[in-house]
Amino acid sequence: MFITDEDYKVVIGESALKVVSQVSSENRSNAEMEAQEEIAGYLRPKYDCAALFAAEGDERNRLVVMYCCDIALYHMAASLPQKMGMEIRKERYERAVKWLEGVQAGKIVPDLPVVLDEDGEPVSGTFIYGCQKKQRYNW
Repeated sequence: MFITDEDYKVVIGESALKVVSQVSSENRSNAEMEAQEEIAGYLRPKYDCAALFAAEGDERNRLVVMYCCDIALYHMAASLPQKMGMEIRKERYERAVKWLEGVQAGKIVPDLPVVLDEDGEPVSGTFIYGCQKKQRYNW
C-alpha cells in the first residue's frame, strides 16, 4: 500500500487511529483507496498518478502522503457515531483539498512525476484560448 502505519503517526496517534478505523483493516483500506482516487482526480491531468502511488519508502512525496492520510482519516471519521473528532479531520481535509486545487490550477508545482506522451515529452494539461476584440457595428 501507498500509506503505511508509520505515515499515520504524523497526523494521528496510534490509539486514535484504531478508534477512527474501527479496528477494521478493510475499513481503513477502503478509505485509503478512496483518498488515493480523490487525489488522483485532481492530479491526473498533468501528473502520472500510477507512478506516484506505486512509489515506496523515501521515493514518495511526503506532502502527498500526509494529505492522503488526512483525506483517508476524514472518510473514516465520517462513519463514526456522533462524528467524534470530526472538527480537526474536516479542517485538515479542507486544507488538503485547497492544496490539491492549487496544484490543479498551476499555482503550486510539486515534485511529482509528470505524464509523458509517446515521444517522452511532458503532456500539457492546459488549454490556451482567446478571441478577437468584440466588434460593434453601431453607426
